Amino acid sequence: MKKPLLLAIDQGTTSTRAVVYDGRGQCLGSASQELTQHYPQPGWVEHDAEEIWQSVEKVVPKALSAAAIDAGDLAAIGLTNQRETCVLWDRATGRPVARAVVWQDRRTTDFCRQHQSDEPWIFERTGLVLDPYFSASKMRWLLDQDSSWRSRAEAGRLAGGTIDSFLIWRLTGGQVFATDMTNASRTLLLDLKTATWDSELCRYFGVPLAILPKVLPSAGDFGVTRGLSFLPDGLPISGVAGDQQAALVGQMGFAAGDAKCTYGTGAFFLLHTGNQLIHSNHRLLTTLAASTGEANYALEGSIFVAGAAVQWLRDGLKVIESSAAVESLADRADANQPVIFVPGLVGLGAPHWVPEARGVLFGLTRGTSAAELARATLEGVAFQVADLIQAACRDTGQTLESLRVDGGMSRNDWFLQCQSDILGLPVLQARESESTALGAAFLAGLQVGVWPDVQSLRRLALEPKRFEPRLPADARSRRLAEWRRAVKAVIDFYRPASS
Repeated sequence: MKKPLLLAIDQGTTSTRAVVYDGRGQCLGSASQELTQHYPQPGWVEHDAEEIWQSVEKVVPKALSAAAIDAGDLAAIGLTNQRETCVLWDRATGRPVARAVVWQDRRTTDFCRQHQSDEPWIFERTGLVLDPYFSASKMRWLLDQDSSWRSRAEAGRLAGGTIDSFLIWRLTGGQVFATDMTNASRTLLLDLKTATWDSELCRYFGVPLAILPKVLPSAGDFGVTRGLSFLPDGLPISGVAGDQQAALVGQMGFAAGDAKCTYGTGAFFLLHTGNQLIHSNHRLLTTLAASTGEANYALEGSIFVAGAAVQWLRDGLKVIESSAAVESLADRADANQPVIFVPGLVGLGAPHWVPEARGVLFGLTRGTSAAELARATLEGVAFQVADLIQAACRDTGQTLESLRVDGGMSRNDWFLQCQSDILGLPVLQARESESTALGAAFLAGLQVGVWPDVQSLRRLALEPKRFEPRLPADARSRRLAEWRRAVKAVIDFYRPASS
């Protein structure tokens, strides 16, 4: 076997990263490149899929150089990606026919609201709510933009899918058209029980089966590299997972009861439920967890705005010069100037699902400063995560003992202490903040034998840094009650009267 070296390609919402890992799960070198965000109309978010591919071409050689290895030394490639974002491309040329519609995009809100009465059977089949967040209504919208696209799609001349399937197509020189179970489970087109495309759902959303990729386990055979200028032919692509399921693997989440929250552009809480498919009674999602064989499941809560709220402070309000500065600014906030921020900048996700909602600040006075806004922004993210965990515990009838966290905001100690205080639970900070890329590498390595089994991976785990709750229980309850009144006020204001 080749050296136990793995390349992870992490294609995210705001950037693309490449990371080289060794057999101990240690990062040997990495590189990243930011992506252009396109906002053609309010509530619309797009990416140029060709720019995404070009970013992969650029970061992979840089990561290999940083690791001081040759591409031929790699045992395999793992791929993880922003989920729900979808793209259409021409099978003959491999070129996108339009910009990709990003998971944050809300352009199909009207369609979803008009068909809300159909949500119960869709939820039963897919584990998902009928919301613009997911891929199916986006794909429908794309196909409706040009009559020739739909006819070409039905004839099998166009390919459509999430970003992983587009990158696999490009990496294999158009030889493999596949996606993994986790990405497929986020489209509203997959039957969770069978892990196969559902023909009735495809007809309902107007998405021809002919354009959809083959669905494979997350650790599987996704072909080999072919015809690339930056990688040699023949490298196996053996691990693929949507970013949040990959992060669960990166946090050693392989069994029922394992839970994590990743703080990126949004925040995503996943609770592994093993081979048990649990339909939430509290508006969480049921999704497929990354697996090496038979289907495993997880409950998931998605928050659309987490790190994006800090970016808004930086780029929109310009109250901080860098995202890292929010920690010290929040620490200077006056406790006698209580401000609540409901960060619904692109709608509210789980457990509320109100795409029309927008961000609202409560409690502003003449004494409110940038410090209070910074504190309220971080607390707004922590409160939302508390709502997700409460819903998950009600669904499973179990309580969490702790919460593992990763992602950019997990490097903010003030925020993690705040999260622990609001939850009343220990929060465990991963030593490796980028668990997403690590999870993709783990999946790829398991498939090609770098690690023989999950138990050997667990032995690699480093002891996390712990944050213990300090806030008294009565103060925690009072603050959560205030938060939930604020959320209710936002929902009452923005939700259409007919809903």
